[in-house]
Amino acid sequence: MSNTLAARTIKVLIPLPSRDFDPTEVAVSWKNLRDLDVTFATPDGEVAAEDPRMMSGEGLGAFKFMLRADRAARLAMEELKKTREFNHPITYKDIRVEDFDGILLPGGHAPAMRAYMESTLLQMKVAQFFDSNKPMAAICHGVVLAARSISQKTGKSILYQKNVTALVKTSELLAWNLTKKRLGNYYRTYPDTTVEDEVVSTLIDKKNFHHGPPTLLKDTPTSTWKGFAVVDGNLVTARWPGDVNKFSLSFRELLERNR
Repeated sequence: MSNTLAARTIKVLIPLPSRDFDPTEVAVSWKNLRDLDVTFATPDGEVAAEDPRMMSGEGLGAFKFMLRADRAARLAMEELKKTREFNHPITYKDIRVEDFDGILLPGGHAPAMRAYMESTLLQMKVAQFFDSNKPMAAICHGVVLAARSISQKTGKSILYQKNVTALVKTSELLAWNLTKKRLGNYYRTYPDTTVEDEVVSTLIDKKNFHHGPPTLLKDTPTSTWKGFAVVDGNLVTARWPGDVNKFSLSFRELLERNR
């Protein structure tokens, strides 16, 4: 019996918006977890679409090679799009927390991400994972979804007493300033606030938000030291696509520890 339990496949849920998710944060995370049992969820059970600009670099001008998904991430996204799990997502309403060992919340900044972060149904499901003390990972704008998810046990954001990180204000504003003449508020999902400001507003102490080193380098599976992630209990958070390997491999460690 013990050998059977030890060999049980870990089941991971990755909810997605209908479109505009960041391909690096989804596809590279999936690649680092692909030997596990990964299920995707979308609002209506239809196949999700990545942010096309992050794949093509269209409209990013001279900053294309800095801002868009790198070659490894683009290849991972193309590979993911051919898989059964990506092409057969469940719906948000069909998410049963008891069916999964953990949840990963990717991000993205394009306009359609709002529906994902603002889904009260998805927020409720995320809070249930947290209240069940199951491993959880959130990166970039995925941390906003976590911040908006209210624990039924405390009545506060699930991040309230946690040490976290998310897309830092300096990085968000830099990308916006570099592209606003061509793309307007493409990099400002919510023009009246930043990801950092919203996440910090849900924390018991602003010192619990960690900026990490400058977001200059993108990590790889063999150079995770270039990435940055904050682990607090069963929660791991990260800032941007450049942290994705550190982020997803740290999440994997939590899942295996909790098996």
